[in-house]
Amino acid sequence: MIGKAEGIVVRTTDYGEANKILTVYTREAGKVSMMARGAKKSKSRFTAVSQLFTYGYFLYRVGSGMGSLQQGDLINSFRAVREDLTKTAYAVYLAELLDRLTEDKEPNQYLFDMMLYALKWMEEGKDPDIIARLFEMKMLYVAGCRPQFDVCRGCGVEEAPFFVSIHEGGFVCQSCQRDDPSLMAVSSGTVRILRLLQHINMPQLGNVSVKPETKEQLRCVLYAFFEDCTGLYLKSRRFLDQIEQMGLSPVSEQAQNES
Repeated sequence: MIGKAEGIVVRTTDYGEANKILTVYTREAGKVSMMARGAKKSKSRFTAVSQLFTYGYFLYRVGSGMGSLQQGDLINSFRAVREDLTKTAYAVYLAELLDRLTEDKEPNQYLFDMMLYALKWMEEGKDPDIIARLFEMKMLYVAGCRPQFDVCRGCGVEEAPFFVSIHEGGFVCQSCQRDDPSLMAVSSGTVRILRLLQHINMPQLGNVSVKPETKEQLRCVLYAFFEDCTGLYLKSRRFLDQIEQMGLSPVSEQAQNES
């Protein structure tokens, strides 16, 4: 049987001297693995569609195991992402999150669109740090973790200085805080951005200017939830952390919201 799908390459693995195994997250079929024979050869008809982050149409032979790529039509190579070290680091991290937290052949159009828009926004110059935080928030839901950032988990108060409690699963106010080793103090700016990320989807992301200290708090909060909920160790995150520590993470020049 032949399958046809619109997809994004989220992982590539060399196989032998000339072949590649592609992991493609598709709109129609979810995550699919397929062999691209001869893709490592410079003159191969599969070379263009066998690069990481490639967005295109894939015609592949479907079997009980791995598929076999028959034809690929390129829509967007996201070259501007692949040629920028910082954007590449973020995109690899998002692709690994999507790959590790989804099962094969389980369609989810929402996740496909989220990955596609994340690459599109990075290509267009939106802040990849904020894109990554929004992506992480939504992937927490995929992992079965839904932190509450609307109100205090203890008393329900909506407006107060808050701490984030990993154990309680969201905000706790000063009155409700206990002897909790997972507590993290957060600024009012971090509170606002966490609420924003909780309620918008990737296509709705505007140009958001965020202070460096707020970005650091957002990163710490979402990383902590991921570690608690999934226990995943991602190789791409270590490289991304190195990029961020080197101060290469860009800040959006155009601001619609300040925090």
